[in-house]
Amino acid sequence: MTNIRNLLTGVVLAALVAHGGMAVAEDGAVISLSAPRMEGGLPLFQALKERKSTKEFSKQPLTRESLSNLLWAAFGINRPDSGMRTAPSAKNKQEVSIYAVTAEGAYLYDAAANQLKRVAEGDLRKTTGSPESAGGPPVELVYVADFQQSGGKTEEDKRLYASITTGCIIQNVYLFCASEKLATVTRVVSNREALAQALRLTKDQWPVMTQSVGFPLK
Repeated sequence: MTNIRNLLTGVVLAALVAHGGMAVAEDGAVISLSAPRMEGGLPLFQALKERKSTKEFSKQPLTRESLSNLLWAAFGINRPDSGMRTAPSAKNKQEVSIYAVTAEGAYLYDAAANQLKRVAEGDLRKTTGSPESAGGPPVELVYVADFQQSGGKTEEDKRLYASITTGCIIQNVYLFCASEKLATVTRVVSNREALAQALRLTKDQWPVMTQSVGFPLK
C-alpha cells in the first residue's frame, strides 16, 4: 500500500508540474516554489511605460514559475549574503509580509525558503475586498505589517513605515506585471478585522493593502 500511495503521489505531482501547477507537499501545507528568474523581462523604461491598473481578470491560474517570479520581484531576497530584499524597508526591518490568497487557501510567503506556507484553507479571496466585477483574479496578495518587528517608536511611525514599505513592494509588482503582460490593481483593505481573522493574524499585525494579480480578461 505504501508503494502504491507513493507512486500515486508522484503521479499527481508530476501532473501538476506538467500543467504549470505548483508542487505541493503531500499534506498541502507547504508549496515549494521554483527558483525565481532573475534576468530578462522588459527594459525598465518600457516597463514603466506599460505600467497600469486593470480591474478585470481572466480566471486562468498563474503557473508555479510565474508565482515564484512574482513573489521574488515583490519582496524576495536579491542579496543572499545579507538577506537584503528587492524593496527597501526602514532600518531594514523587513516588517511587511506577503500573503498569497488563492482559491485553495491563504499562504504566507517565506522568502528565505522560497516557499508558501498555508495559514488557512478554502477560498478567502472575498475577505481581501476584491469586487465581484474583478472577475475572480487568481491571486490576491495581502501586505501585512508586523508592528513588533517595525523600526518605528510610535504607532503613527509604525503605520507610516509599513505604508512606505508596502508602496515600494506594490510598485515592484506593477513593474513585474507590466513586463510579464499580467494584470494587477491595488486596494485599501475595506474590512481589516475580517481579513485579519481569516489570515489568523495577531493583534500586532496590520493588513496594509491588497493587490490582485492575474491574466487580463481581454
